[in-house]
Amino acid sequence: MNRLYVGVLYIFGSAAGFGVMSIFAVYAYEAGVSVSTLLFLRFLLATALFFGLLLWRKESLRLDKRQVLALFCLGGILYTLQSLSFFSAVQYIPTSMAALLLYTFPVFVAILSYFVEKERLTKKSVIAMLITLLGLGLVLGLSFGGIQPVGVLLALAAALFYSVYIVVGNRVVKGVSSYVTSAYIALFATISTFFLALKDGGVNLSFAVQGWWALLGIVVFSTVVAISFFFRGLQLIGSTKASVLSTLEPVVTFGFSALLFGEAFSLLQLLGGCAVLVGAALIVSGKGSEPEVAPRQASS
Repeated sequence: MNRLYVGVLYIFGSAAGFGVMSIFAVYAYEAGVSVSTLLFLRFLLATALFFGLLLWRKESLRLDKRQVLALFCLGGILYTLQSLSFFSAVQYIPTSMAALLLYTFPVFVAILSYFVEKERLTKKSVIAMLITLLGLGLVLGLSFGGIQPVGVLLALAAALFYSVYIVVGNRVVKGVSSYVTSAYIALFATISTFFLALKDGGVNLSFAVQGWWALLGIVVFSTVVAISFFFRGLQLIGSTKASVLSTLEPVVTFGFSALLFGEAFSLLQLLGGCAVLVGAALIVSGKGSEPEVAPRQASS
C-alpha cells in the first residue's frame, strides 16, 4: 500500500485512541476511581508495557544525565500537570467540550514558539488564532450558561501545559528513540502521580470491576497503541500532516459522547467547534518547516 495512505491510517488509529480516552475516564469515575488513582495506574501499567516492548525490541535503555533530567521535566512535571488538568476537567464539563478546549493547544504553541523559538507569526497564523478564539466563544456561549467555569479553566490549563511540553520537548529529546522517550516519560509520570495519590490519601483500589475495564482501555488503546501508532504515522508522513490529521481526535470524542452520554450541542456550538478545529489545522499547516516533534503522550 502507498506510504502516504498507510501513514494516514496510523494517524487516524492514533487519533481514535486518544479521542476515546475521556470516554473511558467517565466510566472509570462512575466506578469510583479517583483522578489521582486513575493517573497513577494509567502511567504505571503503561510504563510496564513500554519497557516490555523495549526489551522485546532489544533497544538500549541508556541515557545521559542531561537526557534523564529533560525526560523527568517532561514526564514528571509537564505531562503530569497536563493529564491532571484534563482528567479533572472531565469531572466538571462534558467530555466533548474538554477535548475541544484541549485542542486549542496549537494556538498556545504558536505563541510560545514566537517568544521562545523566535518563530515568526505569519498572517495566516494570526487569522487562524482569531478563528479559534471566535470558535471558543461560540462553543462556550457568551453567558457561560450551564457551564462550570472551573472545568473550562482546567481544560485550557491542560492545553497550556501540553503546549509547553511540546515546545520544551522539541528542544531536549532529539536523538532519543521514540519508544525509549515514551517509556521514560511514563516512568517519571508514574513517580509523580504516585506522590499525588499519596497526597489524596493513597492509591485506592476499592472500585468496581467496570473501573478496571475502563482503565485497561485507557492504558492499551489511549496510551500505548495511540502513541505507537502516532510515531509510526509520523515516520511515514511527517509532523505537519500528522498534526493536521490529528484533528480527528475531538471529532471522535464528540461522536462517542453523543452516542453514549447523550451530550448535545446547539448549532452555534457545533459551528464553533468546527471553527476551533479549522483554526488549529491552519496554524499547524501554516508552519513552513518540519520541526522535530515532541514525544506524544496523548492529547490528554
